[in-house]
Amino acid sequence: MNEKDDEYDALKLGNQVCFPLYACSKELVRQYGPYLKELNLTYTQYIVMMVMWERECVSSRELAGCLHLDYGTLTPVLKRLDQAGYLKRERSAEDERLLTLTITDEGRELKKKAVSIPAAIGNCMGLTKEEFEALYVISYKALKNMETR
Repeated sequence: MNEKDDEYDALKLGNQVCFPLYACSKELVRQYGPYLKELNLTYTQYIVMMVMWERECVSSRELAGCLHLDYGTLTPVLKRLDQAGYLKRERSAEDERLLTLTITDEGRELKKKAVSIPAAIGNCMGLTKEEFEALYVISYKALKNMETR
């Protein structure tokens, strides 16, 4: 190995933080698969429902911001959740370009079926409580820092 090789060390896959984050994200979504299949939800539908369970009523703009999703991705997801009876989509009275999303009783019932999913996913990660908390804090710190650039 010569000095020239050292110049390219930063380009080695094993030296990248992006790759384990990418691979972990893919694997994490895969781990959700069996649980979400029982609810007949995709991962994206699930994260939409998590916001709906928390807020009950939200604008499409707020939801897109919460989930870091664009309208092109979000629109078909919302349409399917509306068709499934989990939420209602209505044009905002203040701005017709926006949708107001409201959870339905069926959507609230779905929450009861999903309540055990976070613990099951946490268990598959094999982290201590402290490691999990540190991962959470660091992940959100990195996200916030990148968003402000």
